[in-house]
Amino acid sequence: MSTIRRQLLLNALKLLDLCLMIFGFGLATVAVSTSSNTGSLAEFLAMRVKIGNFLIFAACLLSWHVVLLSFQLYASHRLSRRRDEALDILKAASVGTFLLLVVAVVFRIHMVTGTFILVFWTSSTLATMASRIVLRSLLERVRLRGRNLRNVLIVGTNRRAVEFARKIDATPGLGYRIVGFADQEWTGLQDFQQTGYSLACNLSALPIFMRSTVIDEVVLALPVRSLHAHASEIAVLCQEQGIVMRLFDVFDLKSAQARAEVLDGHPFITHYTPGLDGWPGAVKRGLDILVSLAVLVLLAPVLLITAALIKITSAGPVFFVQKRLGFNKRRFNVYKFRTMVVDAEKRIGEVEHLNEVSGPVFKIKNDPRITAVGRFLRKTSIDELPQLLNVVKGEMSLVGPRPLPVRDYEGFSKDWQRRRFSVRPGITCLWQINGRSSIPFEQWMELDLQYIDKWSLWLDLEILVRTIPAVLKGSGAA
Repeated sequence: MSTIRRQLLLNALKLLDLCLMIFGFGLATVAVSTSSNTGSLAEFLAMRVKIGNFLIFAACLLSWHVVLLSFQLYASHRLSRRRDEALDILKAASVGTFLLLVVAVVFRIHMVTGTFILVFWTSSTLATMASRIVLRSLLERVRLRGRNLRNVLIVGTNRRAVEFARKIDATPGLGYRIVGFADQEWTGLQDFQQTGYSLACNLSALPIFMRSTVIDEVVLALPVRSLHAHASEIAVLCQEQGIVMRLFDVFDLKSAQARAEVLDGHPFITHYTPGLDGWPGAVKRGLDILVSLAVLVLLAPVLLITAALIKITSAGPVFFVQKRLGFNKRRFNVYKFRTMVVDAEKRIGEVEHLNEVSGPVFKIKNDPRITAVGRFLRKTSIDELPQLLNVVKGEMSLVGPRPLPVRDYEGFSKDWQRRRFSVRPGITCLWQINGRSSIPFEQWMELDLQYIDKWSLWLDLEILVRTIPAVLKGSGAA
């Protein structure tokens, strides 16, 4: 597709998205006017005549457009999956709807009710998704007929290069046509020749081949560490000729993700373990603060009664403060209601042989150091409530891997287990709702990584809801 045609398509798509947003707004207005007495459609149309309201609506349109741009919805999605694009649309529509809600609160737009937000979010999300599905289908039809194709040269003949070529051939709707491979003599070249693909040229003849052949993209699949000089020359060639270059992940990391960044004019690729960042992470943090403060206020009588019972029934402080490992192994003081005798930490050597769990952690169901009140507090998890202060301070989250004592961490034997520290620790997680102390240490660590890899706001909500019956049953408490 030519640059002019692509620009026209993008502009048409942007205009369509704004029209779909207006459609969702109008549909939500109709829904509100027919389900409540907050205003009719006629009143809404009359309201739009006012300059102030017109400017507010124009600002909402602009914000919607900026949000869609920020989520890369107008970038090329030729190689991306439908599911990934749909997820980006869902995120963008959610952020755009949230901004609309903020505008409604700030300017006191009474028409924007819960029904309005629900209808607007649903209709705009589904309509935008439908538009992308139709667009993808149309483009795939065009490409299957031999139009809008991009010629690709793959530099490298290793296993990853061949696997990439086969995936391209298996999905002709992507619109890629492989013009050949380029590589130098190496031990695996004979295996490559048996794949059925052709070697267009060697690396020394590559500049001549690129000058004389129609190439839209170059996929660099060379082992960069051993052939860094060749890779650099090819990158410069692509830059000079204005050819798109794609680079395979050099390290082929399984759980880490990569993104391109620029620091003061110096481009580099960042490998990172997916964390709870971006706008969902900001929402998670906001919910942590709001919910924690609300629970502290609502349960203030329970906290005061608990503190009084601890003070009356045993000597020592009300709170137990212990050093734990948090985000990226930062140490912080975790707060709990004291459930043991004062010198419990000093007496750990006396009961260490009674440990009932595997791995480096230390737990005893009937620990002799626990006080009578402490046993009840642990059974009901009331002893964990002061950790809401840690959540407010930003040291913990409501949901996340449990923060471990320094002593337990020093017993870790496998590095993959330490990835649990790449996110903020929490009061509850998958471990709590799956039996707590009754499950083996190895499975506990696997559950923490499963939470990190599959994290979403919905997963947090599910864990919080399932934590309530788990606490009431006292399953696995120790």
